This record gives sequence, structure tokens and C-alpha cells, in this order.
Amino acid sequence: MAVEYDVVILGGGTGGYVAAIRAAQLGLKTALVEKELLGGTCLHKGCIPSKALLKSAEVYKMAKTDSAHFGVDTDGATLNFTRVQARKEEIVQQLHKGVTALMKKGKIDVYEGFGRMLGPSIFSPMPGTISVEMNNGEENEMLILKNLILATGSRPRTLPGLELDEIQVLSSDGALRMTELPKSMLIVGGGVIGIEWASMLNDFGVEVTVIEYADRIIPTEDEDISKEMKKLLSKRGVTLITGAKVLPETLKKTEEAVTISAEIAGETEEFTAEKMLVSVGRQANTEGIGIENTEIQLDKGYIQTKSTFQTKESHIYAIGDAIGGLQLAHVASHEGIAAVEHIAGLSPEPINYTNISRCIYSSPEAASVGLTEAQAKEQGFNVKVGKFPFAAIGKALVNGNADGFVKIIADKDTDDLLGIHMIGAHVTDLISEAGLAMVLDATPWEVASTIHPHPSLSEVMGEASLAVDGKAIHM
Repeated sequence: MAVEYDVVILGGGTGGYVAAIRAAQLGLKTALVEKELLGGTCLHKGCIPSKALLKSAEVYKMAKTDSAHFGVDTDGATLNFTRVQARKEEIVQQLHKGVTALMKKGKIDVYEGFGRMLGPSIFSPMPGTISVEMNNGEENEMLILKNLILATGSRPRTLPGLELDEIQVLSSDGALRMTELPKSMLIVGGGVIGIEWASMLNDFGVEVTVIEYADRIIPTEDEDISKEMKKLLSKRGVTLITGAKVLPETLKKTEEAVTISAEIAGETEEFTAEKMLVSVGRQANTEGIGIENTEIQLDKGYIQTKSTFQTKESHIYAIGDAIGGLQLAHVASHEGIAAVEHIAGLSPEPINYTNISRCIYSSPEAASVGLTEAQAKEQGFNVKVGKFPFAAIGKALVNGNADGFVKIIADKDTDDLLGIHMIGAHVTDLISEAGLAMVLDATPWEVASTIHPHPSLSEVMGEASLAVDGKAIHM
């Protein structure tokens, strides 16, 4: 027998389950359909497990090579990678239990299975129907709905002709499941995920080579951030090759190694490592969900939506990685909230994607919000820039890691902030002040007028803001 809902959400990742919670708060009868585990990619295959591994790598490096600088000798420190993976799973399971509890608290019906859109039901005036193929093998459930939110997420992409076997040629999904660390890793792709893995594996003692097609690593970030990241990773022993076109047809595998060639400045060069990680972006999960039964439009595999997150069919919304754009968990969450509030007849503020913070959890970390210097100039702004190094911040020296800087870009004509870019230890925790400043349309003077506590890493924001007008105190 079919069950009727005000809102059905297809996909229980960060965007989907947050949307479900908000819908329940607004008094909407809500169902969530998830074929795997609540929490989705972020909790089980992305944000959380990778950051757990990064933290273990940081601690291992500290114990093995850095602690002596603090007067703490840790001779004989060893890595127990089995325990590293176990800790990661413990964190994931704890958070998964929390999400499950939130579904019960909100009285949200969760269907464990694969959902597919069928179109309107002949038995109900409601505009949509979902068929759920249940994981437990029971008869399909039919859900009749007033509104549907597609939050089907994404999966790792690979290069045409470069097949992933998840044993020697890995995606990030496969890499998270490794039971042993390889002696060497070749990473194809120097974007955010590739650089995080390069940093992590390097800290674990793996020999790492990164091959990036663009002329610089993390090419979507400000050029100064890319240069500093390359300098600091290279100093640690990571080999970074840019301007390189990988040739999938040259892939060779033996029991001991993977070999592939890349074209660099017109020459072909061969690279060999024990394993290869392919990190060239992600693609939307839109296959098999019944798109053909709707008027929904796709562009390069991504669902097309209005600013309200409605598709061409007004009762069907889409959010998160499935619609492209900034494929970030916190973006999906806010898109889900906005979609639900629109369904409920509220008037949510349109999301300003320029003001969304972006983070890279490597060592050093990098974080940014707003325009890069190049983007600001391309858009015609009369730019002024302030930079301030962590080397002049007392707390950074106390912490034992003073690499990096904060860069602030402002409009010389209006004094408005245009972009803030950071690289260094703990900048993913510092970026929220910058994000708030952007949302409030602050000026560098206003940020500098905020009295930052001493000693703290946050002082770098005040100094960088003063530096925009040449007034930095400690430089």
C-alpha cells in the first residue's frame, strides 16, 4: 500500500539528511530514501574518514620527527596502520549512530533501498511517486509525494580509458579501504583531494608523486596559495609534476607496481609506483533514478535547477553534488535547508556562493572565501592586497609551525572585501571569521578594528587587514 508524504528526499547524505531534519522541524511529513548508509559520501567515504586519517598522519609525523623540537623525545615511535583504520571507523560509526538518532527524533521515515521516480500516480492527486527497491528484498515500497528533493550525490570520476580496479589503481573510495600502506603512490590529479592524500601519505612515510594537468596544483585557488603549497610540499619531499597530460593507454600493471606515461612539454615521461590514486574530480549520481520519467534537464550529467533549487518540474528539487557547482558538504546542507523552506512557503535568502568558505585539510592547510586576485582583476575591480605571514605571529611560533600567510584582497575604490586566502596550520578553523566578514560586507578596517586576543593565531587576520593599507604593526 502506498504511503503519502509532504516531502520525500532521495539520498541520505549530508544534504539529504539535513533537508529531512529541517522539513520535520517545519511540520512536514517526511521520508528519506537511502540505498547505502545514512550520512552518505561525506561521513563514510569522504570528509570524515579522510580527516581522521590526516590527523593520524599528523600525530605520527609529530611523534617521529617534530616532537624533539618541543623537547619531547619519542625515539622508536612506530605506526600501527591497523589501529589508524580502526580509529577512523570508530569515529564514522559514532557519527552514523548520531544521524540515525536524529532521524528517529524528527519522526522521519527512513527507507533503506534504491529509489526511482515514476511520475504521477493514477490513485492520488499528488504530483509524484517513488518506487523503492528495498535492500532487505521485501516488496517494493511506493511513496506518493507532494514534493521531492533529489540529493543523490556523486562518486569519483576517472579518466577515459583509465580503469579503476581499487587494488592497484584506486579512487579515493578504494584508498580509504587500504589495509596496508604502499611504499610509493602515484597520484593523478593535484586538486583538493589529490593534495590532501599527497600530504597524508607523505606524513605516513610513503613516497608520493603528483601529476597535475594544469600548470599549477590546486588550480582553482589563488595563485599565491598554489605557489606556497607547492613550495612547502616539495620541501617535505613530495614530487609535484604540473602541465602533464596522463596517457591512459600506457598503463601497465604488475604484481609489484603500476606504470604510466604522461606528456610534458611535448616529451613523454614514464612514472612508476606501487599503487596509483586517480583523483580527477567527481560525477553526479543521476543514473537509474527515473530522470527519463520526468521533464528534468541535465547538463554534463548534472541536474539543472533554478535559484530555488526547483527543476523543470516545480515539485521536484535537487541539491548538493548532483547539481554541480561547489561540491562541498556544507554547501549541500544549506541548499537542502533552502529547498525545504521554499517548499514550506518561506522565503529563504538566495545562497551567495562567492561567500562560501572552501578548505583543504592538507599539511599545511589552505582555506579561502571570495574571489582570487586574478578573478577580482578579471571582473574589473581596482584591487589592493594585504599579506601577513604566520612567522610574525607569536602563537604560530609557540605551536611550532609558522609556515604560510593570510592574503586579503579588497576593492581600492570602495574598501569592500573581495576575497580572503590562507595557508598554514589551523587555517580551516580561522576561515570562518573571514566568511562572516564577507557575509557582513565588511571592510579591512572593520576586521582590523576587531581586537583579536594575544597570543592567538587569529591575530593574523587583524594584521593582514592592516596590511591592505600598509599599516601592519608587526611587519
